[in-house]
Amino acid sequence: MLQIGPYTLRNRVALAPMAGVTDLPFRRLCAGLGAGLVVSEMISSKPELRDSRKTQWRSRHDGEAEPRSIQIAGNDPAQMAEAARYNVSQGAQIIDINMGCPAKKVCRKAAGSALLADEALVGAILEAVVAAVEVPVTLKIRTGSSPAARNGVSIARIAEDAGIAALAVHGRTRACAFKGEVEYDTIADIVSATDFPVFANGDINSPAQATAVIRHTGAAGVMIGRAAQGQPWLCGQIAQHLETGVTPPAPALAAQFEILNRHVRELHAFYGESMGVRIARKHTGWYLQQHQHPRCPQLKQAFNTLGTPGEQLHLIDQIFHILSEEALAA
Repeated sequence: MLQIGPYTLRNRVALAPMAGVTDLPFRRLCAGLGAGLVVSEMISSKPELRDSRKTQWRSRHDGEAEPRSIQIAGNDPAQMAEAARYNVSQGAQIIDINMGCPAKKVCRKAAGSALLADEALVGAILEAVVAAVEVPVTLKIRTGSSPAARNGVSIARIAEDAGIAALAVHGRTRACAFKGEVEYDTIADIVSATDFPVFANGDINSPAQATAVIRHTGAAGVMIGRAAQGQPWLCGQIAQHLETGVTPPAPALAAQFEILNRHVRELHAFYGESMGVRIARKHTGWYLQQHQHPRCPQLKQAFNTLGTPGEQLHLIDQIFHILSEEALAA
């Protein structure tokens, strides 16, 4: 089994931290469906944002499966160290550091994957955070700033020397964002150059792909990102396949809609009616994208016009009956 500090993960599949996606309801759902580790949305290290509504939502981990991993983002070593201490005091059991986000609004602040261009600063941040807390500190990176400045191996060695407990690598550079082929060869080079657990990340969307990536890279585990949107059971499917060689089927249609119904209800309860309704729209859209029914785009559009929790739950029930009738008629 995969070990991060004192924590033995139940399997080798982690849910990637994704801003606007991996909130507490989604993390609890994915963990309940088989993910071995789930990581929070990134939380700013700036103390003045600590009491903001967004940070308060992102910092919650009540009822979450252990170990509770909280990701922090920033570019000041002292500030990052203090953010780590604060989040541990609030119950974080693993601190994850974001040096992988390619979003322009993050990189413009010299945070996320923008940090990869400054190896000295990377080292200073990692050393400060590791020294600040007694819990394991993990790191998420990309392979470099650009194809011409691919320094993932060097960053990984800096991380290991600083005492980082595990590393997740998205196999593209900051400049590539989510375009182009994933550099599984670079991930393999990072695995070969280090001794700590490495999670391979990037375009892993099926049990077969996860198996192929682990074989190619030698990674200790895989981290699933966008492919889990609308498929919160995917991490569990991959985990079972890696352990047994057998891929369990996706939940039956009725079970999928039970999961969706529960997910939407939890979003309403977590965020409150107004924000919960808004956030439920994108998640429901991702669920519907998994079905090839010709009416799904129209149903998604209709769902996005609804303004109350009751209306959303009623339409989810109607969509299930539409898809069920079509399946029976096929």
